[in-house]
Amino acid sequence: MHCRPVRPWTRLRDRPTDRHSHRHSHRHSHRPIHPRRSQARWLTLPAALLLAAGCNPFVQQLAVPVSQWPGYEFFPLAHARNLDRREGLKLQLPVFANPQDIVHAYLRGDVQIAQLTTVEAVDLCKRVPKRCPVVVLVLDESRGGDQVLVHRSLASIAKLRGKPVAITPSTLGPFVLSRALARHGLGLGDVDLRPMPLETMPQALARGEVVAAALFPPFSEEAQRLAPVRPLFTSREIPGEIFDVLAVDPGFYRQNRDLLARLLRAWQAAHSLRQTRPAEAVPLMARREGLTAEEFSRAEQGLVYAPLAEQRAVLLPGGLLQRNLQAVHRVQEHLGLLTPGAPLPSVSDAAVTAALR
Repeated sequence: MHCRPVRPWTRLRDRPTDRHSHRHSHRHSHRPIHPRRSQARWLTLPAALLLAAGCNPFVQQLAVPVSQWPGYEFFPLAHARNLDRREGLKLQLPVFANPQDIVHAYLRGDVQIAQLTTVEAVDLCKRVPKRCPVVVLVLDESRGGDQVLVHRSLASIAKLRGKPVAITPSTLGPFVLSRALARHGLGLGDVDLRPMPLETMPQALARGEVVAAALFPPFSEEAQRLAPVRPLFTSREIPGEIFDVLAVDPGFYRQNRDLLARLLRAWQAAHSLRQTRPAEAVPLMARREGLTAEEFSRAEQGLVYAPLAEQRAVLLPGGLLQRNLQAVHRVQEHLGLLTPGAPLPSVSDAAVTAALR
């Protein structure tokens, strides 16, 4: 093992996507790595960090859990193209069926780093306040990726009153659905909620067990292949409300700031590769999602990325991300998904600042 000593919310078109068939993550038709078959059961890694045995002691192994979602593909891309090694890292990428499984792994203390939405990060603070995570990076903003797919026989979201709707047994699905229903004067209590794993939603729609579902790529892509459904609401209609972030255990954060800075540089290098050599990068990212390159690029149209150089302002006290977390907290309290007074994730620009030096 040898240790070898990259643009503004870069938008891939601000259009809604058909977020593909299964974000076995949530937030599959995943052929090479099918989460249903290979869901990682990671034993607790002391501080999530191990020195690589029998090799260059400056190369450190770091576990970053992944689930299905186009915006989570940049750490796998960095590893596939050895961009992590250039930063003295060897990324370990345990695959989880969906983001909720990563939440549970964090709750158990099995992982110290997680790629999650701000909705899920706020939920973590309610459930383990002593390990309320620190947000160190914005992975993407969902601008069309998160969707409510509805059977084509129903003309509007208002027609869902009293009908069965699939949601994930987590806070993100109810959050997205509630925002869609609120626009028509409805609430979660006005529909028949059917909690189920994301990967089962496309088939449930195809069999007519539910008439709508709150989901995202790649699951939304699969659902539209199998069932006569269409998106009647997407996160494009609620800009600034759903972000995916890198959330870190506070103890791990305090002890590994330099390591996190190197991790962020590897992430930025993967974004640069995606922008400058898409013919090389996109097929790799799409394959892990179980999508074609065209489907993956279409799914990315519902995401907005920010380069490291623009993230400091987002992560500053009182900045965009802190305001988002406060807004998510208020909405979840209103929905009864959060206990009043629950703590909020903290936000830090320290790792980004160090990565930019």
